[in-house]
Amino acid sequence: MKTTLLKSEDYTRSPWKNGGGIFTDIADAHRAGAPAKDWDSLLWRFASTPIVAPGPFSYMSGIDRLQMVIAGRGLVLRAPGQEFDEREPFTTVRFTGEHEIVTVLEAGPVEVVNLMARRGAAEIELIALRESGDRPLPAGTHLVYAVSGDCSIRLNGEDFVIPDGCTLKVELTGASGLALVSGLAVLGSILLIG
Repeated sequence: MKTTLLKSEDYTRSPWKNGGGIFTDIADAHRAGAPAKDWDSLLWRFASTPIVAPGPFSYMSGIDRLQMVIAGRGLVLRAPGQEFDEREPFTTVRFTGEHEIVTVLEAGPVEVVNLMARRGAAEIELIALRESGDRPLPAGTHLVYAVSGDCSIRLNGEDFVIPDGCTLKVELTGASGLALVSGLAVLGSILLIG
């Protein structure tokens, strides 16, 4: 097990793919040997972003996406013939980057976290950790993001405190267990394929 604390002051900021806003890049991975770390070489990305006005989402061919509101409420994603309901915070929605999505803000601006991965390169999961209790973690990369104040977790019997806004990156070569001890966090899991 390898753990790395990713500090909020070290996160980078980049424009959305369509230029409509700015996201905070918390962690990502790109194809080895790619000439540039760009959308074409992206394997996965975990990021947060404010959505302050209704508008279109970026078109991302070949990308699977998970999204969750972590501040504010009332977000709805509308696509032709489909609606993704994020009105309640900490609800995860799954969609593909090919969906033509337009946001609806029913109660003002929101803050969301996104976990995205290149289809066929990784399987991803995104859940809120709000109640204490154990949960199994498979081999892979796991990101525990403290979204509202400090949080405490236990990994394989070892305690970790994650400061507000920071992320604990956990890289596992075998199955493990995680327990939320206190606070509120979002867990993003990335399992590379092949």
